[in-house]
Amino acid sequence: MSEVVRPLSAEQLALRAAPQLRSIDELVAHVIAVRARCLYYVLEEGESILGPLVTWDRTGAPVCTSSELLGGLEMTGQVLQESLERWRPADLGDMLQGEKEGVTYGSTRQWVIRDMLEHDLHHAGELSFTLGMLGIAGLDLSQNVRVLSFPL
Repeated sequence: MSEVVRPLSAEQLALRAAPQLRSIDELVAHVIAVRARCLYYVLEEGESILGPLVTWDRTGAPVCTSSELLGGLEMTGQVLQESLERWRPADLGDMLQGEKEGVTYGSTRQWVIRDMLEHDLHHAGELSFTLGMLGIAGLDLSQNVRVLSFPL
């Protein structure tokens, strides 16, 4: 996502495919906030830096600049990468249980990571489709060998 967000102006970030759909900046902020919530609340990683990002997709959240969005993508990707480097393969099977924001969960680390990647890919497609509708080049996943690696 970073490669398509980087060149966009503030006006382009505010564009949306339809009035009821998220704008480009809202879409990217949503991806970042979901990553941050999964990493911070469920995987309990990146507490000191991810806390402020968990509300970026909430109603009334301030509009993020291109620089902030790029920083959020990088930061969430970095926290995940550092976690993966630290965890042993057996750690991925650990069952995580808890309750955050009124939602009870019970999932393995591996499932949470897969779910984050699936969420990223879903919204990467949405972002690319939106950009294409607006005449702006979208993501070229065929050129990205590391499709499943962060920061996407």
